[in-house]
Amino acid sequence: MFSKKLAAETAGPAGHPLDPFAPKANGGLALAAAALFLVATASLLLAARGNPYDGGPMARARILFSAAQSTVSEAGRGPRLSGAGALPAAPIAGLSAPGPGGLLPIIAPDGRASWKAYARPFADDGRPKIALVIGGLGLNPDQTRQAIDALPPEVTLSFSPYAENLQAQIDRARAAGHEVMVELPMEPLDYPDNDPGPYTLLSSAQPSEIQTKLDWLMSRATGYFAVTNVFGSRFLGQDKAMAPVIQTLRQRGVAFIDDGQAAARGGGLHRASLGPKIDADLDSTAIDNQLLSLEAAALQSGAALGTGSDYPLTVNQVQKWATAVRDRGYALAPASALMTLRP
Repeated sequence: MFSKKLAAETAGPAGHPLDPFAPKANGGLALAAAALFLVATASLLLAARGNPYDGGPMARARILFSAAQSTVSEAGRGPRLSGAGALPAAPIAGLSAPGPGGLLPIIAPDGRASWKAYARPFADDGRPKIALVIGGLGLNPDQTRQAIDALPPEVTLSFSPYAENLQAQIDRARAAGHEVMVELPMEPLDYPDNDPGPYTLLSSAQPSEIQTKLDWLMSRATGYFAVTNVFGSRFLGQDKAMAPVIQTLRQRGVAFIDDGQAAARGGGLHRASLGPKIDADLDSTAIDNQLLSLEAAALQSGAALGTGSDYPLTVNQVQKWATAVRDRGYALAPASALMTLRP
């Protein structure tokens, strides 16, 4: 059945979405009065000096008590101030339309598409390219914050569609320079013993049911350049089941980066396939060895695409590795730079 831990991490109080990055609230009239005073003070400062916070919008107004960083964020999805290297705020005009859970990506009348517009720009200088995707983000706010803030902006971040306040987390990632993907839960061979959640795409479902779930998953947030599968050992192997997925992605201008189980599939999409996970063995030495293997693969073929999860150990090892890999003659690239158009 669907993991109780996952359900707990994605659920908030009834009728009140949680801000995944907000500090824990304390009750009391004194604190409320103090908060109102600080909000007023911050507003005056913002008017005079601008907003120093470079993250995305949150679901409610908040205050971060820090000498180095003080901010009041607006509710809703208004204009966002970003730091150097930030990607354009989403949604980009002309690339979305209303969907069942939010905005759905569309191809603009002038031909612009999400796979290009929301990808991180990359200039190929001929060095061997290494790209990394860190997945499973959004469910654990602390781990998500660590990955966004600690990893180089060239690292691509992949978010669970079940995450609370998914848009706010994606906005923060893009403000930090990371391109992002949204994960599509797909039926594994051992389903339902292994259940990726209530919106899992099932191979036995009718195309209309697959389409309904797909529309919900893809409208959970905007600003992603690609989707990727979570599980899917059964679903990915079924042509009939994959047909509406491939058609929808092509019509909506979204790329598909699979976890390696669909490497032979094309469908007229911008595509890439991930290599082995660098943290299949959650040990620092094992992760370091997998990163060295990525270097060897990139040196041999010109490019390598690895993946890992948002474990603190993984983030820490990748952070240390990334500071030195450029000095060894490699280019750290976003995953979008390794995509090709596959017929």
